[in-house]
Amino acid sequence: MNINPKNGVGELLFGMQQQHVVAVYGKPSKQFKDEDQNVVYLYNQHKMRLTFYDDEEFRLGYIVVSDPETTLFDKKVIGRNPKEIQGELPQKAYKTWEVVEEDGVVSYFNEDNWLMLIAEFDEIVKVEVGAIFNNNDEFDWKFSG
Repeated sequence: MNINPKNGVGELLFGMQQQHVVAVYGKPSKQFKDEDQNVVYLYNQHKMRLTFYDDEEFRLGYIVVSDPETTLFDKKVIGRNPKEIQGELPQKAYKTWEVVEEDGVVSYFNEDNWLMLIAEFDEIVKVEVGAIFNNNDEFDWKFSG
């Protein structure tokens, strides 16, 4: 499954609604609402968590993936050193990173592409990617269906 920053992951595009995702991946392994009343789908077989935003007509707005086969720009990302991955990304588009460390877990966040690399023991354990905002401060949905 390839991460496509600003757009989605694999066949998933930001802006899809629940029925579109179910048509692609089937029913989730688990479904629940978070504290903000967003709907969250867990797909165990894909090691993926999807969040559909309540205040955006339940459009897919956030994806967390930890499948070891996940790629970013055609290179595997899970299990690799975050600095190595950062060095392989297009420097012009990925020049600034906010780094936060808490209890040994380090998050590397690139806001321009809404991409977060989460590492523990100097290895990426999961990647979070979210829908971006346009110049009008509204979500830039990629799915039109």
